Amino acid sequence: MSVFPAVISRFFHKTASPPYFYALADRLLPWLTVIFLLLLAAGLYGGLYLAPSDYQQGDSYRIIYIHVPAAWMSLFIYVLMAVMGAIALVWRIKLAEVMLVSSAPIGAGFTFIALVTGSLWGKPMWGTWWVWDARLTSELILLFLYLGVISLYGAIEDRRNAARAVSILALVGVVNIPIIHYSVEWWNTLHQGPTVTKMDKPSIHVTMLVPLLLMAIAFKFYYLIAVLQAAKLELLKRESSAQWVKNLLEQRG
Repeated sequence: MSVFPAVISRFFHKTASPPYFYALADRLLPWLTVIFLLLLAAGLYGGLYLAPSDYQQGDSYRIIYIHVPAAWMSLFIYVLMAVMGAIALVWRIKLAEVMLVSSAPIGAGFTFIALVTGSLWGKPMWGTWWVWDARLTSELILLFLYLGVISLYGAIEDRRNAARAVSILALVGVVNIPIIHYSVEWWNTLHQGPTVTKMDKPSIHVTMLVPLLLMAIAFKFYYLIAVLQAAKLELLKRESSAQWVKNLLEQRG
């Protein structure tokens, strides 16, 4: 019974090694890219072509195939950042710091896309580009939190001290995540309630739901691709004087 935890422990210990992680990322990226492209093509084809028009919103609802997965990713990435921040603060694992700071620009991008597409969707549905309701305002605050992490990390010269500072900020800011998620249930808001994550069953037809889930998975693979690329660059900057980086540059030079 003790073998499995030992194997898991060795795996994470090995993965936390910068040279091993860099090599692993290099091997994974081509496969992740292929999977992402296949999922993206299937999701877009299903959402833009196969899915029927909505009886109330017509074809304008199809923006959900970008808006909803982007909004989900904005929350998902911030939670991951908070977890990485906790690991970095408690165990001082360098790779956790790298993954945190590498995730912030990607999360900010998804949050910006969610806000913009939400405005594009809201104009024909609500008659306005923006309302200061709980869901939209808390999502905007999330964008500011992402930008705060990026700015704080860039403002502190020492990378380890900067990583500890942004770890604390990520942990403090995570309180905003349940506010965003439950805002449509806690407060009266123009934003529609949950349709996919309802406890009984989704109130969206399966022909519309499947492409939406495919796009959500595709966005997660995109995040993996982007964060691994960013983490590789961050590791090269941090480990520029390490022997494994010098050997790598010699091999590729």
